[in-house]
Amino acid sequence: MLLTIDVGNTHTVLGLFDGEDIVEHWRISTDARRTADELAVLLQGLMGMHPLLGDELGDGIDGIAICATVPSVLHELREVTRRYYGDVPAVLVEPGVKTGVPILTDNPKEVGADRIINAVAAVELYGGPAIVVDFGTATTFDAVSARGEYVGGVIAPGIEISVEALGVKGAQLRKIEVARPRSVIGKNTVEAMQAGIVYGFAGQVDGVVGRMARELADDPDDVTVIATGGLAPMVLGESSVIDEHEPWLTLVGLRLVYERNVSRM
Repeated sequence: MLLTIDVGNTHTVLGLFDGEDIVEHWRISTDARRTADELAVLLQGLMGMHPLLGDELGDGIDGIAICATVPSVLHELREVTRRYYGDVPAVLVEPGVKTGVPILTDNPKEVGADRIINAVAAVELYGGPAIVVDFGTATTFDAVSARGEYVGGVIAPGIEISVEALGVKGAQLRKIEVARPRSVIGKNTVEAMQAGIVYGFAGQVDGVVGRMARELADDPDDVTVIATGGLAPMVLGESSVIDEHEPWLTLVGLRLVYERNVSRM
């Protein structure tokens, strides 16, 4: 069994692979204050419920792959692998790790590990050219060339950030549930805000992806657009450019990177 851990700014997603199949997954809040010991207890509690794993931490786990956008959490997870999974091969995605995807940006080291991992999975599953739209704390758009190269992308405020900003900065507004309203024209404040979020982000996706596709390929229709991230389902039905929905794209990418590196360890 391979344990994959994708640490985002807001949520951490964990996946358990049996070969190429993801057999279990969990989503928890990302807390930069958690220590390695606290993370180990949390992992034991989650994995202890799975019938294919043993009661002791590490039982049944043959490998671990981790990527993190929060440095302090990555540091603590490194300690978790050392103290609690010392005999288990672990791959932490950072500079020097083999991904198989060339990074053609001004400074490859500043590109988030999760964005590169998404590109790895996109190339493997769909080939290039492709655009990955990841609906997380930020909404990121990442471009992969026809030759499987990561060529750059776009970063925009995410859905939850936008909702929080409206609630904080709007004197007569409040934080709302992110949900699809009855219609585009809201009949009350909550529905008006929901319409602005859902249809506004769908329009953003269509506009940004359309411009990126025209730069990425001679024929924009050749570009495969893949959506991922926890809030992707909110926009899927309203966007006209998304071709595929892969909720576990980052976890698949982590599995692929693990497989490409474990033989070198």
